[in-house]
Amino acid sequence: MNWIREFLSRVSKPATSLSLGVLTVGGFVAGIIFWGGFNTAVEVTNTEQFCIGCHEMKTGPYKELKQTIHYSNRSGVRASCPDCHVPHEWSAKMGRKMAASKEVWGKVFGTINTPEKFEAKRRQLAEHEWARLKANNSLECRNCHAAESMDFTKQEKRARDAHRDFLLTGQKTCIDCHKGIAHKLPSMKGVNEWQ
Repeated sequence: MNWIREFLSRVSKPATSLSLGVLTVGGFVAGIIFWGGFNTAVEVTNTEQFCIGCHEMKTGPYKELKQTIHYSNRSGVRASCPDCHVPHEWSAKMGRKMAASKEVWGKVFGTINTPEKFEAKRRQLAEHEWARLKANNSLECRNCHAAESMDFTKQEKRARDAHRDFLLTGQKTCIDCHKGIAHKLPSMKGVNEWQ
């Protein structure tokens, strides 16, 4: 009976040396569990299956992607949704994930839940994505396409000249010329120069 009283006495009042050790070990274990769970959740949301889990994405943008060279090509290299829409570098990825929370909000409230609503917002969504890619110098494109590795002799004259005059000089970035490379372009009516 005495050992029960002693045990209850120890756990009912703050310990001196034991509490620091328990807090340290407990905090370390909790941190590992949290970090593992957090990274697992981030990686799950970085899969094509997650992206096309929404009916709106599967029947719209994903269906369009399947018709492009980024989906099916002679080399067998396929770009998935996160390859183009999520930066690979950790801090940029976290920033993109925070910005994507607005997209989840749109999903919850049905702002693009029909093909008609999506088409009505297509230009706004595209311009937002183009601005993001312009601001980060088309980082997601450059994860796969390195200007330094391009063989200009295998490109047609127009592409070769544009890459040499604009891309290599830093005057333009990939998205300036390659809008609509993976998805249907929105109506550009009223825009004089969009490339």
